[in-house]
Amino acid sequence: MGSPKKNENKGFFAAMSSGISIFSSAMHRSVNGFLGYEGVEVINPDGGKDDAEEEAQRGRWKQEERDGYWKMMHKYIGSDVTSMVTLPVIIFEPMTMLQKMAELMEYSYLLDRADECEDPHMRLVYASSWAISVYYAYQRTWKPFNPILGETYEMANHGGISFLAEQVSHHPPMSSGHAENEHFAYDVTSKLKTKFLGNSVDVYPVGRTRVTLKRDGVILDLVPPPTKVNNLIFGRTWVDSPGDMIMANLTTGDKVVLYFQPCGWFGAGRYEVDGYVYNSDEEPKILMTGKWNESMSYQPCDLEGEPLPDTELTEVWHVADVPKNDKFQYTYFAHKINSFDTAPRKLLASDSRLRPDRYALEMGDMSKAGAEKSRLEEMQRAEKRTREAKGHNFTPRWFDLTEEVTSTPWGDLEIYQYNGKYNEHRAAIGNIDDFDNKSIEFNPWQYGNLSTE
Repeated sequence: MGSPKKNENKGFFAAMSSGISIFSSAMHRSVNGFLGYEGVEVINPDGGKDDAEEEAQRGRWKQEERDGYWKMMHKYIGSDVTSMVTLPVIIFEPMTMLQKMAELMEYSYLLDRADECEDPHMRLVYASSWAISVYYAYQRTWKPFNPILGETYEMANHGGISFLAEQVSHHPPMSSGHAENEHFAYDVTSKLKTKFLGNSVDVYPVGRTRVTLKRDGVILDLVPPPTKVNNLIFGRTWVDSPGDMIMANLTTGDKVVLYFQPCGWFGAGRYEVDGYVYNSDEEPKILMTGKWNESMSYQPCDLEGEPLPDTELTEVWHVADVPKNDKFQYTYFAHKINSFDTAPRKLLASDSRLRPDRYALEMGDMSKAGAEKSRLEEMQRAEKRTREAKGHNFTPRWFDLTEEVTSTPWGDLEIYQYNGKYNEHRAAIGNIDDFDNKSIEFNPWQYGNLSTE
């Protein structure tokens, strides 16, 4: 049995989802004649097909900024712009992609519960709700800073977790992360791929995410849906992630398939997630439904996907309270990620918190943020020239490149593996008293291993 997105004549979600798909393609509207630009599509997520021209005049850009940005960017239509374009700091948030990776740990208690759970299907309910929970944070429309090669991010003091991420490659941009507590180990290799479409960008999550539940050694594999960022230049920027999220239990063969509904006219279907947990024979066992920006619930079901008698929907996750009128739409956890409250003693000098451009933007100094961003980017180019002139190769300190290459729906991926050296590093530091992390100067190249291999 496949995902509930299919229009079958049976199943709990058949009536709920019928008709939604006809909206998704129809709501795009070109406003070429009004704006005088070729190939611009503007989408109002709260309106209909006749609202595009009005929507085009909204957004964060002033008229002159919008025109200048379009002149700079239109030549890249159809290209992967992950790291090839230097973007103005006005569109950034004071966080790097490495820190963004750590946002997945906000509701890590769901993985703790998955590890403690004896029911193999409920394990997937908890674990997939954890995977969905980060999408509330992912709807922010500010761009995070691209990490410098060798940059890291460390997090402690949250749920007993030790989290570490490192920028392991610059071209192509790749990051690796590892998190661990007494219940689970989390490992990810990420190589985002993008396609710039003029007023929108498609983001393909080329990567591999694995979670190991420690009690029984169960390994879960996650494949998320792609994401589309709409109205980059004209109109209010907003994010949608239509498609399937699949989490497979590689140990038992069970899986969960959750369909993220596309946003239709007047917001129809926006945020909605529906799906089933299947056993290894692909029989539905538990239905799941909710909204990725609010909550997820579950209910046992029969082989037809219908709720079992005398059962009811039970909430498994609900988004936490968030600050009101926050400039960057940060959650409380996002603020913790940026703070030194979640930093271990004696940070690595390569930590994202220490970036001067990120900190200047956080303090509201746009001019300094832009200047520091340019300075760091030039330092990175200079370091590369020096390294190549000496015939040296850069290798990460905390993650090792393996011989494994895995296939994803959006391309092949080379796998980096956590090498355990960070645990040794932390053990060697021990308990350092009265150390001021804020006094450390950002230096992402201090720890990189150089070799001529």
